[in-house]
Amino acid sequence: MSQIMNIKNLFKIVVVSGLLAGTSTSCSDWLEVDLEDSILENKLFETNEGYTSVLNGVYAKMNEQYGSTLSMGTIDAMAKLYDIGSNHNQYPYYNFDFDGANFKSMSGNVWTNLYSLIANLNTLLDFCDAPESTLKEHYYPYIKGEALALRAMLHFDLLRLYGPIYSEKTANTVCIPYQETSSKDIQPLLSAQAVLEKVIRDLNAASELLKDDRIRTEGVLNSEPENPNEEVDFRYRQFRLNYYAVQGLLARAYLWKGDKATAYQYAKSIITENEANEIFKWTPKASIQGTNPDLIFSTEVMFGLYNLSRLNSYDNYFNPNASYTNALTFAGETMAEGDMTSKTNWFYDDINDLRLSEMWSVETIEEVDNYGATTMHTALCFKKYDDVYVSSTRRYMIPLLRMSEIYLIAAECATDMNEAIGYVNAIRANRNCVNIELTGNETQESIQTYIDNEFARETIGEGQLYFYYKRLAKTSVLSGSSGDYEWADWYGAEVDMDLQNYVWPLPPVEEDKRAN
Repeated sequence: MSQIMNIKNLFKIVVVSGLLAGTSTSCSDWLEVDLEDSILENKLFETNEGYTSVLNGVYAKMNEQYGSTLSMGTIDAMAKLYDIGSNHNQYPYYNFDFDGANFKSMSGNVWTNLYSLIANLNTLLDFCDAPESTLKEHYYPYIKGEALALRAMLHFDLLRLYGPIYSEKTANTVCIPYQETSSKDIQPLLSAQAVLEKVIRDLNAASELLKDDRIRTEGVLNSEPENPNEEVDFRYRQFRLNYYAVQGLLARAYLWKGDKATAYQYAKSIITENEANEIFKWTPKASIQGTNPDLIFSTEVMFGLYNLSRLNSYDNYFNPNASYTNALTFAGETMAEGDMTSKTNWFYDDINDLRLSEMWSVETIEEVDNYGATTMHTALCFKKYDDVYVSSTRRYMIPLLRMSEIYLIAAECATDMNEAIGYVNAIRANRNCVNIELTGNETQESIQTYIDNEFARETIGEGQLYFYYKRLAKTSVLSGSSGDYEWADWYGAEVDMDLQNYVWPLPPVEEDKRAN
């Protein structure tokens, strides 16, 4: 079996009535099963394969939101990354039209789909610990550990969307429910602090279950097993919420909480262990510039999705042949050094940066208006997700957590400026950039600016920058736009951000249920 077919089979979906519920149901009423459905459900959990099929189905169904909306598409448009005008399809999100039909529909889909996945995970967790459970002992820590971690991650992302900008003053703000049972009852809205505590609780429990994850001794295992009798369920660890990814989510959660000391401990521990065992190696320059370029730096990804439709997303958003009203591009006509009319020169401070030289190209995009007239536009197109990977598993990877974020968490939380800038320079060295040299006149704010810039460069197309800005309550953010506002100077590097733009209102689909 080929490597690609192997992983396709690993993430196959088993469709069972009442499980892997469709997007038309919510966490409060997703599991209304009759006798026949209950029998099917019980049959499903009679074997290890049933448990793994449900868990793999959750990973696969995550692609419906994380394959575009919460990675390379809408959420990055809301971070003001791209050149989006008033006639662009992403403009309602870029412009934070929370009351518009487009946003309400998108938000409703995110809310419903994520809580539907959480409901499936809760049923899986119920069966894991049922007295009559048939789950084999060596399967149990992986199945339950990953299910708990996924439940925590999905709730955490819902908190990062619908919760407040977290602080001591806002911690008690009521925002979302934390669904931890398979009950059909509507769960109460909890405070941001209560949700975050449950996220951390579940991640800690998952971490304990996954402490013997084979990734710690055998690496990511992104290949076909040599032994034909080996169970493939415990391979391809980059595409699962493995032990290191759970530790990374804990670092992310504690930083969201404002507990820098604990976030630093987790980040530092991951870096130390990774340096010793070389689990997530820096992607070498030769691999990034080769004939089969690794533009997502896949060896550094701690957790990512396996998305067979990734090429469709690339064609929709980034391909030079994409519709001008749908294309996600930077403004500019060249990438020449010193050309400040090119938005890449606001994002990258080194012309030799591999994230610039290998990931962007100057292209001409055709716009067709409602009358059939065409206009040609020069734009900077993003190539991170271009289909250049041939048969490699990374051809379908969408990164959700990478090692460079862990380095930047350590940098932000370090109390020593030299240590902090050392983590930043570790990333820059592996991106072919010159080191940042401290002069002795730096402040904590100037160090933070270095971290901000590297985070933006690292996570374009991965859906994390909007959350990063929200955590730091940024009122001015980097802009890839030529300036769609009359008052905007298109040479400017930044655009204003209203703090209200960071808090999504509860979608009507949930408000209606609670009102009734």
